[in-house]
Amino acid sequence: MKTIKFLALSSAAAVIAVGSAQAADLPLKAKAVEYVKVCSIYGAGFYYIPGTDTCIKLGGYTRADATLYGSSAYNAPAWNGNAGQKNRLANNFIFRSRQDLNIDTRTATEYGVVRTYFDATFNWTSGDGVAGGTLGVYYAFVQFAGFTFGKAVSQFDTPWTGYPGNNTSFLIGGYDDVTGINQIAYTAEFGNGVSASVSLEDPSSYLQSGLYNTSTPGFAASATATAAAQANWPAGVYGTNSYAGVEVPDIVGKIRVDQAWGLFQVSAAAHQLRASYYTPTLETSGHPSDTWGYAVQAAISLKNLPTGPGDSINFTATYSNGASRYVLGGVSPNSFAIYGGSGLAGAYQSVAFAAASDGVFGGLNNVVGTGIEKTTAWGVRGAFNHNWNPYWSSSLFGSYTAFDYNGNATALICGGGAATAGAVVYTAGSTCNPDFRIAQIGTITRWTPVKNLTLSGEVMYTYLDQASSGSVVLAAPGATKPAGQTYELKDQGVWSGNLRVQRTF
Repeated sequence: MKTIKFLALSSAAAVIAVGSAQAADLPLKAKAVEYVKVCSIYGAGFYYIPGTDTCIKLGGYTRADATLYGSSAYNAPAWNGNAGQKNRLANNFIFRSRQDLNIDTRTATEYGVVRTYFDATFNWTSGDGVAGGTLGVYYAFVQFAGFTFGKAVSQFDTPWTGYPGNNTSFLIGGYDDVTGINQIAYTAEFGNGVSASVSLEDPSSYLQSGLYNTSTPGFAASATATAAAQANWPAGVYGTNSYAGVEVPDIVGKIRVDQAWGLFQVSAAAHQLRASYYTPTLETSGHPSDTWGYAVQAAISLKNLPTGPGDSINFTATYSNGASRYVLGGVSPNSFAIYGGSGLAGAYQSVAFAAASDGVFGGLNNVVGTGIEKTTAWGVRGAFNHNWNPYWSSSLFGSYTAFDYNGNATALICGGGAATAGAVVYTAGSTCNPDFRIAQIGTITRWTPVKNLTLSGEVMYTYLDQASSGSVVLAAPGATKPAGQTYELKDQGVWSGNLRVQRTF
């Protein structure tokens, strides 16, 4: 019996010993996995960055565009260059593919939310080449305690920027800075949807139109003008663009009311006109005195329309004096030249040409030089947006833009200035007047078969109404048009279209 008891105790001790050894070989208990948590404070799509109290949201879109019979991507009208000349060098189809990526971070602090936002685009457009393409930084800013620092939508602009209901980036008649403006801004919220903003904004990239020195035409008065100068046609006819360096940023202010019915906004900007020298390569020639231009805008958006749920009307009216980019938009050209047929005896073709500017001056030095004659511009732009059902929607949009040069500026351009230097010679009985109007109307229809996937088709008509009349002899019209020929001055219109597929995430 003692032998059996001894064997039992020995077996138990062995089992305990083996169990202890196995337990010693087991790893220590792992730390709990820190899963990414949803951050619901700032809306859908935000998550906490692990180990922080900062929320982040990643987004963007993939887009494919095709523009038909335009001058560049995004349904740009055929209003200058080879497209305006309607020659065989023009691309009748222009493709662009784009990937957009944006990063939005937000952190709650005792001073309010600290926000950073970054938006970049990667583009490939017809003509970029096999290894081509472009990178664009649209937005990169920090917001803190009401302040905005960096590249953001201008405080002058509306929430829909240059897109009241269109795809095209070239609906002029109002301000457009969809790619952002470098700025230092402060916004005060008064409650009930009322806010006010003030900012200092960089004018160098998007807000300087031409400042023409008529004593130095943009190209030689002959058919042997350089290719670069001819590409500037017809702005070079008016003179050399002679902006000096930026001394003072644009000063912008805005008051906005956001309500359930829509939005109302009034904004204003002060813009410095600072010219270089009368003789561009000689500082002793002096320069015109600096002066200030300005722009004002009223905007309204109406929602909850009786035409259907989600329908809206977006509308702006803008006026400028010496600050024409606030009317012309951010990416549209300063120069326009559209050619067509002519019934005038002896004329090679017809042409409508015009150039936008902030101001005009002339003279070789301080003794005989003039001051800056500011250009007046105004425009209206808007759209009606209608939802047919949850999958189909359409917009009808349009704009009207007007540029007016005062009598002194007209005399500088047309009498004794660049226009009589051989680049453009008005024939007997013709009238030189640099004023012009541009009218645009278009429509777009969108199909959204599934959420965040939209297919759209857009068509637009652009009409250039010039104030000059009669006919001209062009010494250097650029591109493929023959020099020394007579061209009838005639208003011109062009059609353009766009097809787009976009997936947003």
